Amino acid sequence: MAIEVEEQLAAAYAVRVGERLRSLRKQKRLSLQAVEAGSAQEFKASVLGAYERGERAISVPRLQRLARFYNVPVDQLLPRDLGSDLEPYTGQDEIDIDLEAEEAASSRLPAKMMIDLVALETTDAPEKDLLRRYLGMIQVQRQDFNGRVLTIRAEDVKVLALMLEATPASLQRRLEELGLTL
Repeated sequence: MAIEVEEQLAAAYAVRVGERLRSLRKQKRLSLQAVEAGSAQEFKASVLGAYERGERAISVPRLQRLARFYNVPVDQLLPRDLGSDLEPYTGQDEIDIDLEAEEAASSRLPAKMMIDLVALETTDAPEKDLLRRYLGMIQVQRQDFNGRVLTIRAEDVKVLALMLEATPASLQRRLEELGLTL
C-alpha cells in the first residue's frame, strides 16, 4: 500500500514537472522540434513531449542540461512544493528602505525601463556582473525567461543605483550609453 502511494506521488510530481517544462518552453517561444534542433538532437521532441506530459520522469543530470539549454536556473524547472506549510519567499519581508525620500532630488524616472538582455551579455562594462545578477533575480521572481528583453520598474532602477553607488538618473544615462535600454 505504501509503495502504491509513493508511486502515485511520483507520478503526480512528474506531471507537475512536465507542466513547468512545457510552460518554460512556451515562454521561450520554442516548439518541441525547435528544442530538438537547437540542442543538436540531445532532447528529442518525442521524449521532451513525454516529459512535459508527465509520462516519463526526467533524471537530475538531464534536467540540469535542459536548464542550461533554456538558460535558466535549474530550480525554475521544478514545481513549487504546494503541499508544504512553508510559503514561497517573496522578498516582501526584507528591510524597507524609503527610496522615494532618498531620491526626491533626482530627476523623475519613467515608470518602466526596458533592458536589452542580449546587449548586456555582449558588453564588457564593469557593472555587467552586478546587473546580470540583479536582473536574473528579477527574472526568477517573475518567472520571466524570454531571454531577450526585461522590463524593470523605477523601484528596480533605484535599487540598482544604490548598489552601484549612483543616482537613478545617472544609472539611467549609463545604461543608455552602454546601449542596454530600448
